Amino acid sequence: MNNKGIKNSCITLPAIRGIQAKKEYFVVMCPLHYVAGLFQYTDPTLSPEVRAQRVLNKQRIPEMRDYILDNPDSYVFSALTASVDGEMCFLSDKNSINNNVGILTIEGGARIIINDGQHRRAAIEAALKKNPALRFEHIAIVLYYDYGLKRSQQIFSDLNRYAIRPTKSLNILYNTREEFSNIIKNSISNIPIFSGSVETEKTTISNRSPALFTLSGIYNASKDLVKDIEECTNFSKEETITNFWNVLAEHMQIWQLAKEKYISAEQFRKEYICAHTIFLRALGIIGNKLIRKYPNAWEKQLSKLDNIDWRKDNEIYTGMVIINGKINGSRNSLAALVKHLEDILEI
Repeated sequence: MNNKGIKNSCITLPAIRGIQAKKEYFVVMCPLHYVAGLFQYTDPTLSPEVRAQRVLNKQRIPEMRDYILDNPDSYVFSALTASVDGEMCFLSDKNSINNNVGILTIEGGARIIINDGQHRRAAIEAALKKNPALRFEHIAIVLYYDYGLKRSQQIFSDLNRYAIRPTKSLNILYNTREEFSNIIKNSISNIPIFSGSVETEKTTISNRSPALFTLSGIYNASKDLVKDIEECTNFSKEETITNFWNVLAEHMQIWQLAKEKYISAEQFRKEYICAHTIFLRALGIIGNKLIRKYPNAWEKQLSKLDNIDWRKDNEIYTGMVIINGKINGSRNSLAALVKHLEDILEI
């Protein structure tokens, strides 16, 4: 079938038939060039009560399109999910080992509405305009019978209710495409205070965990550290990150005590402000300022941190980052902590 007649002629696709919640449904392999014309758009002017999908966020599309174009040999898109308001006829393949593999024919003029995956669909359409050769590739589509608006809304709700996004730490750990993620993972092994002490899956650390820092916390702080720093140093980003945290660790006695287990990780987090992500973030920002102001002497300036009392019960932190007895991670608290460190380091 050609794409021009996709809305008026029958659609025939290889499919697998299954049963879910006692209802028949299908998984089809759809050529990418079908995708643009296959689905009916949801009018964004309709109120949420009378549509079954969120409004398309067009700002997300260029990034998703470029992901496909930049990784033509390794991009991965999960299946789209849609509801079909029209007749579907499944014909089993006689040569198959069971009767659930065959060909699915969808009647011409059937309304096919995306329940999940409209941004992937839009990104595919945009990528095809840049690289028409993608038209020969496929994406899986899970097709349900359309039992009306309420059912379609429930499908959307169910699919998204139990979808658990991976944490930022886990994304960094598994991401081999992004250069900075790789820099951080490589650097950590060369920074003794971090090596073996990083929570790589979660963005928070449980009370009983032996970890001292989170991967996402180190990532964010290091990104602040090396932001536009190339003009101020002859070192690479990875070298700057490794050098800064190693030198800094020499002047953070409480970090060393926690690393060597003279105090427990739980006590470290409970009693010291320097155990928290907001502190790491402030250090990254301060490190950037320090290297800019003292490009040849920033290491010496860090010695001013030797005798600082980092305990949470130090009154200086009350109202700054300790609000109602708890660490406050707001922008205002971060800015106040950065200002405090600036004063200590004479930046």
